[in-house]
Amino acid sequence: PASTLHTTHVTRPPPFRSPKMPPKKVVEEEKLGPWALGRFSSNLKVGLVGMPNVGKSTLYNALSNCSIPAENFPFCTIDPNSTRVHVPDDRFDWLVEHHKPKSVVQPFLEIVDIAGLVKGASTGAGLGNAFLSHIKAVDGILHVMRAFDDADVIHVEDRVDPVGDIDIITSELRIKDLEFMNSHREKMNKEAQRAAQNPQMAKAHKAEMETVLKIIAWLDSGKEIRNGMDQWGTGDIDHLNTYQLLTAKPVIYLVNLTSKDFKRKKNKWLVKIHEWVKEHGGGTIIPFSGSFEFELQVTPDDQKKQFQVDQEMQTVLPKIVKTAFAMIHLIYFFTAGSDEVKAWCIRKGYKAPQAAGAIHTDFERGFICAETMGFEDLKELGSEAECKAKGKYKQEGKTYVVHDGDVIFFKFNVTAQKKK
Repeated sequence: PASTLHTTHVTRPPPFRSPKMPPKKVVEEEKLGPWALGRFSSNLKVGLVGMPNVGKSTLYNALSNCSIPAENFPFCTIDPNSTRVHVPDDRFDWLVEHHKPKSVVQPFLEIVDIAGLVKGASTGAGLGNAFLSHIKAVDGILHVMRAFDDADVIHVEDRVDPVGDIDIITSELRIKDLEFMNSHREKMNKEAQRAAQNPQMAKAHKAEMETVLKIIAWLDSGKEIRNGMDQWGTGDIDHLNTYQLLTAKPVIYLVNLTSKDFKRKKNKWLVKIHEWVKEHGGGTIIPFSGSFEFELQVTPDDQKKQFQVDQEMQTVLPKIVKTAFAMIHLIYFFTAGSDEVKAWCIRKGYKAPQAAGAIHTDFERGFICAETMGFEDLKELGSEAECKAKGKYKQEGKTYVVHDGDVIFFKFNVTAQKKK
């Protein structure tokens, strides 16, 4: 029989690729926002900064309702005064009303009143060096400006020009950062030879030097670090968070007006201040009246509400506190029960074990899990039992990122051995 001829298609085997050489992945670097700058700690604070006699101590006294010297004299605030101010929060109030606990610990923000800065502070003028070290110790800046004339209150520059004031302070902080970075560059140049002896050290030294030169060029061009977020990669951010530069700190601009201007929401400087802020990276501007806030503070508590109605003005202190709290990327979670309702401040981005560590280091070390429910779920469903029944009460592990307003119960094992 005639044999049948089959046509076979032979496919060539694919070229051999070593398993060790997979095709290169294009890794896109995470886009970092201003939240990436700063200390990752839950013990953060903001500082009231400004020229002498612009209303910082008046505002500080109103915020803390405590008495510190605020006489009309430059530099009367020599050592920074610090106070913890309650952060108003409706969620916290609801939890207290719901649980009626024996003990209550409100969320707070630490505010520091820093001595007035004058032109030339970066070279030690006035209380320059002390002032700058106090700013270095805070995590955010509340920049107070004066936008009114008053013959009884001397301005250290013998004029009222809030835009000129912001310029002076921003320049002084930038000069100090530049001085620090130039000195760090010199130190690195001296270490270059030693670093070159080890390939790993040489690589790290080269990468850091690139960051240092980039920062110096940015500051030299008259710009602040916080306004260069599209310039800084993750490596740059790591170094910046080690340097803790003054112009990397977030800023809120507080404009002190007369009661009259505050009431009519008009002032000749507001547009100019807004333009300056817009040209310098943007930011939040909150007008306030130091004289009105002072009068409100000395009004008896039971008359405060009526006083605001009569004056046709509302205090902006709660707004200042809440905005400042968010500015330094703080959030809080709650622990709540019949014994205690407490708000715990943590840095945005903390994972469950780090949040547990805010309560006690043992909680972080022996972390097992976090039992969480969102505040809104608890409020809507009315109880923990209902949250469990509706699947809104969850057990989260070590990778869970805590959200603002989470109500959490931590499980931990204190006998867990500390890692060597």
